[in-house]
Amino acid sequence: MSLDHDIERLALQEQLLQLDRFDETTAWELGTRIKAICEARRQALTIEIRRSKETLFFYAMPGTTPNNAEWARRKRNAVELMHNSSYAIGRANLKDGSSLTQKVGLALADYADHGGGFPIRVKGVGCVGCVTVSGVPQREDHGIVVEALAALCGVALADVALD
Repeated sequence: MSLDHDIERLALQEQLLQLDRFDETTAWELGTRIKAICEARRQALTIEIRRSKETLFFYAMPGTTPNNAEWARRKRNAVELMHNSSYAIGRANLKDGSSLTQKVGLALADYADHGGGFPIRVKGVGCVGCVTVSGVPQREDHGIVVEALAALCGVALADVALD
């Protein structure tokens, strides 16, 4: 797929993948859904879900390392600051030939524009949190989050998937 197509689809994902509510129970449902997807595929991810900078769900699956939690932290920081998916931020930066450091002076040690972080939006409210994963290539990280959110939001995956 082309970069422009990805950017359009990423915007559509962020528009359509909005929840009716988001609380501790919703975070648990989302986190365990991501865990189940990964287990079925025999993939290991670190999963973090936050609301207003409070961690509601965290799980480092067997096979992950502390480096995965570090990548999740960096992606999460970018999402919490910009209210866009970390993959959308990265794709836009790639298109512009830029980086988070060049655009807004963010240190790469603390911010990452790689796939796996996604804003949690509540309909009529806006961005209230973030779900972040790390463990597989960035496009797959992003796709797993989208798959789980689509199911939770009642959106057909085919309507929002990148590929």
